[in-house]
Amino acid sequence: MASIPLVDTVTGPSTSELWRTRRDKERYQWSSFGLLTPTFGLLILLFLVPMGFAVWLGFTNLTLVGPLAIHSRFVPWQQLTRLRTDTSFWSSLWVTGYTLASLLMRAVPWMRMIVGGIVVVAWMMPAVTAGITWYASTTGGGAFATLLGTPNSNFLDNDPLLVVTIASVWSMTGFAMLVMGAALRNIPSEAIEAATVENASTWQRFRMIVLPLLRPTMTAIVLLTGLLALANFSLIYIMTQGGPGNATNILPLYSYQQAFSFNNLAYGALIGNIMVVIATVFGVFYVRITARRL
Repeated sequence: MASIPLVDTVTGPSTSELWRTRRDKERYQWSSFGLLTPTFGLLILLFLVPMGFAVWLGFTNLTLVGPLAIHSRFVPWQQLTRLRTDTSFWSSLWVTGYTLASLLMRAVPWMRMIVGGIVVVAWMMPAVTAGITWYASTTGGGAFATLLGTPNSNFLDNDPLLVVTIASVWSMTGFAMLVMGAALRNIPSEAIEAATVENASTWQRFRMIVLPLLRPTMTAIVLLTGLLALANFSLIYIMTQGGPGNATNILPLYSYQQAFSFNNLAYGALIGNIMVVIATVFGVFYVRITARRL
């Protein structure tokens, strides 16, 4: 009986070759640039052009009034030296960081939903109303002093940074609470019920099911409230205008003062550019760190 010859192993195209010849793979469509042109145009016109002008303005010596209001020059090293040696700027930077850190430590308000109605009203309240309310409540003869039995106590003068920090947290808690409440309602009840059937404790259900599902929302809340705290101008301006001294003079206030109170438009713009850099670094750093834990 004749022997059957061995058949060589059949070889075909490699995986990469198959992928290149697939008709259903995603292909880059150069025509999509045409659809994105209006978006790119708006981005350039409404964001890149103003940002570029702000950066250029920050490195000039333009003032609001006087000879330099007309004959300004591009002096980047002079502006950076002024910023480096400005003690008021570094004080404002520290105050901004302090209030930001205090807010982030309180950025999970859903654990304190007993005050839900109050914080929602606080979030909806205009900054002018909130500032006047806190100013009237924390000065001598105000609500807090009267309730504590010391009507002559002036908490806003004695500890202004603590008072404006609490007011800032109070004004932003409602937003975080509403978002977290919506995220909690979207957690599948089947997952909680299954864990309950498996005799998981309340803490185990929270740690293994609720917390992982809430982390993306928590990331967004902390990032948004942090950026809002970085630029919380209205409330603090109404309460203290940055005083007494520089005790509550955060960067937005200091930028405004330099630009419109002291007529240093360029220096105020430079401080605003520093705020943009800080916000960008904070956002990128926080998102990257949080993404590694998800």
